[in-house]
Amino acid sequence: MIRIVLTGIACLWAASATAAIDIQEVTSENGHEAWLVEEPSIPFVNLELRFEGGASLDPEGKRGATNLMVGLLEEGSGEMDARAFIAAQESLAASFSYDVGDDMVTVSARFLTENMDEAIALLRQSLVEPAFDDASITRVKGQVLSAIQADSTDPDTIAAKAFTARVFGDHPYGSMIQGTAESVEAITREDLVAAKEAAIVTSRAHVGAAGDISAEELGELMDTLFEGLPADGPPLPEAVEVETEADTEIVPFDTPQSVAVFGHAGIDRDDPDYFAAYVMNQILGGGGFEARLMTEVREKRGLTYGVYSYLADKDHADLVMGRVASANDRIAEAIEVIRAEWRRMAEEGVTQDELDQAKTYLTGAYPLRFDGNAPIANIIVGMQTQDLDPDYVNTRNDKVDAVTIEDVRRVAARLLKPEELLFVVVGQPEGLEAEVSQ
Repeated sequence: MIRIVLTGIACLWAASATAAIDIQEVTSENGHEAWLVEEPSIPFVNLELRFEGGASLDPEGKRGATNLMVGLLEEGSGEMDARAFIAAQESLAASFSYDVGDDMVTVSARFLTENMDEAIALLRQSLVEPAFDDASITRVKGQVLSAIQADSTDPDTIAAKAFTARVFGDHPYGSMIQGTAESVEAITREDLVAAKEAAIVTSRAHVGAAGDISAEELGELMDTLFEGLPADGPPLPEAVEVETEADTEIVPFDTPQSVAVFGHAGIDRDDPDYFAAYVMNQILGGGGFEARLMTEVREKRGLTYGVYSYLADKDHADLVMGRVASANDRIAEAIEVIRAEWRRMAEEGVTQDELDQAKTYLTGAYPLRFDGNAPIANIIVGMQTQDLDPDYVNTRNDKVDAVTIEDVRRVAARLLKPEELLFVVVGQPEGLEAEVSQ
């Protein structure tokens, strides 16, 4: 049982200004596991489910099947059509949402404690018996196709698509989870059933709950909710060794402002240097106006409204990435400055003032995340998917505080590789000598 104290925060899940979070590890009679933060003062429960695999489980030639399947989970189940399904949620003061990413299918639920049994029965029905009726399939396909068409004219999406295709190739990460117009049109009801059976399996489920529910009730809830779901799914994709080289690829697009996505191989969440890398990135490009990239690219030179970097910790690959947008006649200079700052930090590290400021922000901002049952449930299930110990909530800030200037300098020299920094630019950039893709 883990406790962290939040002082001076008006938490939604507790009336007092000082609250403690106790994480309980729960195992049901059928062996399903969950983490629970019990808070009986408000008669609501927030439940977060994450199923590992996500859109990366799409079969060859069926890209977009998992995304389309998840979009249909709220379109009716059992004998209910979409309207009846929504009405049933509203009658129970419950709300469900479904989402998908490269590595996860996420299901979020909120319901009154007194209606828990009925709400869980309805949620289970949506996972075990989705309707997947022809009318809904046609309607949601249309929505996905409209989104794909809109993305085809969005520079950010074009840049992300080109970057991932170049870095990941034929791996599922190398294409967009929505699929293409052709692949979506070809998806059948049988494909959707197969996608559900592959992606929503109990052996890959992680559960986080927060609110007015006991450990015993949560155990019973899981056994009820997971009854009838498959235990296992197909193999997960292989890990990807990210290999890039310093290059700039241009994707021509008629726009007055170019968008650039950049990055190279990153660092695994389990690496001993991860926290040093996390603090380093805060200084480089994750800290808003105080970050080096913002200072150099925006504040000193006025080349952009915004530039940032981040650690992309995916299940099967790790990257350090960033994004910048600038006028076509200034993007070349922005890229030059970013490359210079990348090299400067790799070679010189950071100052003690930068380190102190980053650590103060990171440790001060962390407790603010725990401002309600929904964020708490989301945080604790996310910790499970990253194989973190429950006491992470108690030790995370200590780990940040323990990072030294030598740690940051070491990890900067190790992680930041200017000779591998790849840029993909979408627009009509001037002054760039680069490979042009169509």
